[in-house]
Amino acid sequence: MNSRVCAPQVIAVVGPTAAGKSDLGVALARTLGGEVVNVDSMQLYRGMDIGTAKLSESERRNVPHHLLDVWDVSVTASVAEYQTLARERIDALLADGRTPVLVGGSGLYLRAAIDALEFPGTDPLVRARLEEELDRLGPGALHARLAAVDPAAGEAILPSNGRRIVRALEVVEITGRPFTAHLPPTDERREVYRTLQIGVDVARPELDERIAVRVDRMWEAGLVAEVEALEQQGLREGVTASRALGYQQVLRALAGEYTLEEARAETVRATKRFARRQDTWFRRDERVHWLSGAVPERAELLARSLALIDRPVTA
Repeated sequence: MNSRVCAPQVIAVVGPTAAGKSDLGVALARTLGGEVVNVDSMQLYRGMDIGTAKLSESERRNVPHHLLDVWDVSVTASVAEYQTLARERIDALLADGRTPVLVGGSGLYLRAAIDALEFPGTDPLVRARLEEELDRLGPGALHARLAAVDPAAGEAILPSNGRRIVRALEVVEITGRPFTAHLPPTDERREVYRTLQIGVDVARPELDERIAVRVDRMWEAGLVAEVEALEQQGLREGVTASRALGYQQVLRALAGEYTLEEARAETVRATKRFARRQDTWFRRDERVHWLSGAVPERAELLARSLALIDRPVTA
């Protein structure tokens, strides 16, 4: 390993949902003269604002934000397409002397942006057959199949995330290798950019409380009305967007499967589970520098982050 040290080109702020990543990302970008690049897969969708906790214009504090509102809700997400968009934006910012501050909790999207990952192609016939099985058997049955052929993918992918389950099974079938075999282990990762990853760490009880409060605020802010409007734009048919936390539960309530109160409670439970999976994903990456995001320390979180940036990183 090369022991040369130099300043990072890119800053990434990562961690579980509701940890405070967005606020820290804006503060870092303002301080460094940088711009924010979104790494939340659901904030890529136009109109999905309340349920994804997308920052308002005032909350962005005049810091330019990129890769928000890219896709219609009917479009199926593509990590490979995101990789292209993210690297184009990062390269443009670096060429302009601006610091890209990547912010979000979608671990695979972050790795697609900063690491030398290549994504296997697709087979329309295999994909169509697996999607038909998903509709007929449900995500639980396909998740059990995935866990049998690729235990690591089965652990990383939510049993309810039919889209990602189908993609993982497709990769296994067309390549003959586990989906996770295409992700290099930590000690073999090659970075495309010198990146400093800052993890916002919040104790589990506090994070759970933040999630509950956030969901309540989303309901009060009009999440149900937002979902109803997006349903007219194809949300229910959208393979990816329809499974977003909060949106999935409200859609089921609108279909009569839940009451709205049950949908709210299930959104809280599902978000807590998701936050645990996010935390597990990022904890596996030894490159992440974890800083406490507890409320009493929020004022000093920026200073501690800047101290990490001032310290050269190994290239």
